[in-house]
Amino acid sequence: MTRVVCPGSFDPVTNGHLDIIERAAHLFDEVIVVVLVNESKQGLFSIEQRMELIRRSTPKLKNVSVDAFSGLLVDYCAQNGVDAIAKGLRAVSDFDYELQMAQMNGNLTGVDTVFIPTAPDYMFIASSLVKEVAKHGGDVAGLVPPVVLAALDEAYGH
Repeated sequence: MTRVVCPGSFDPVTNGHLDIIERAAHLFDEVIVVVLVNESKQGLFSIEQRMELIRRSTPKLKNVSVDAFSGLLVDYCAQNGVDAIAKGLRAVSDFDYELQMAQMNGNLTGVDTVFIPTAPDYMFIASSLVKEVAKHGGDVAGLVPPVVLAALDEAYGH
């Protein structure tokens, strides 16, 4: 059985994230969406809220689970018998950074990274942009799943 992690901050999960998660779920036996905890950053949503939004956005994907982790992702992989890391790429600029990370992770533990190109419809979506637009009352309905849209409306008092 091949286990893979899809890591990220997911603050909040977007349709672009879901595209990568769904495609990974078709490629691998088990996908663990890992919300990485960064104590130096204050997110809009708590780690628990992010995890719940992902769970509520992926109920039909029976081979997908959600977890959180603080520290090095490769340590999480080693502790949980994970074979690979699946990362989405939106643009060439993503590749430059992600290739370096993949090589470092491979060097540290031998874990492989699989790059999945983002579908063209989602290439421009970033959580930070979604939050900025939503904060100012812009329509992000086509960029996030309905449960996230409701959570954004609540968070920003709309």
